[in-house]
Amino acid sequence: MTNPTNDFCVFILTHGRPNKIYTLKTLKKQGYTGPLFFICDDEDPKLERYKELYGDKVIVFNKKEVAETFDEADNFYKDRRTIVYARNFCFQAARQLGFKYFLELDDDYIHFRFTLDKFKNYTVQMCKNLDEVFNIFLTYFKSIPAKSIAMAQGGDILGGGKSKTLRNGKIKRKAMNTFFCSVDRPFQFVGRINEDVNTYVSLGVVGEIFMTLTNICITQNQTQKTKGGMTEVYLNSGTYLKSFYSVMFAPSAVQIAVMGDKEKRIHHRVNWKFAAPLIIRESLKK
Repeated sequence: MTNPTNDFCVFILTHGRPNKIYTLKTLKKQGYTGPLFFICDDEDPKLERYKELYGDKVIVFNKKEVAETFDEADNFYKDRRTIVYARNFCFQAARQLGFKYFLELDDDYIHFRFTLDKFKNYTVQMCKNLDEVFNIFLTYFKSIPAKSIAMAQGGDILGGGKSKTLRNGKIKRKAMNTFFCSVDRPFQFVGRINEDVNTYVSLGVVGEIFMTLTNICITQNQTQKTKGGMTEVYLNSGTYLKSFYSVMFAPSAVQIAVMGDKEKRIHHRVNWKFAAPLIIRESLKK
């Protein structure tokens, strides 16, 4: 199977590390052959190097202009070294390039792998044909009214085959990191930090659908180990600051909690009873 569709492309959102775009190597190695572009901002000191390496595949946006189009959720920290600006620009980029559907990827993926085999047993088998994988995701996305769907992350399947996520077989009502989107279903990511959680909870509480399909998992380089991107921002504030952004956007559904076993840290906790409406079939209406 070749490129999933002629109205679909992949965007790699990247900043400050033109020579270390792990996702590009992974996509090529694991069989993606379709249109691919790099979303870069005009405040990146290494922008010219991106252009030298990737030419017209580099799509540049004005970060300050994009910042004025959505709620950053703070007024005290004029640091725009986060991914939310690029995420929001992708809708405009897709329209300008003539694509209806697109997939947003970070730049630090080292592989895409299956989590279950055909017998629904846990596996770590690598994907060998990402064209086909993306096509399956896209076909499903087209058939449902979701704003976005995503692949699982390593943290979603802690414990491997014994993980609660894989045991119950349920689709998660969140979307993080990888986003299949459509220009016909626009939405805005919000909050300068923790933008993915901020977005799926603030829109989820009013009925919009975001989902993670757990059959496929992406693996990234360890957070805060790769220079560039958002590493410096997280080193400055850690998870303490970013967790509060999601509380601000959905205080009825998100609270601050402590996570971890021996090395504990502050993190957000989503109460899904309040974060996703429970819809009753119309046939049951009295």
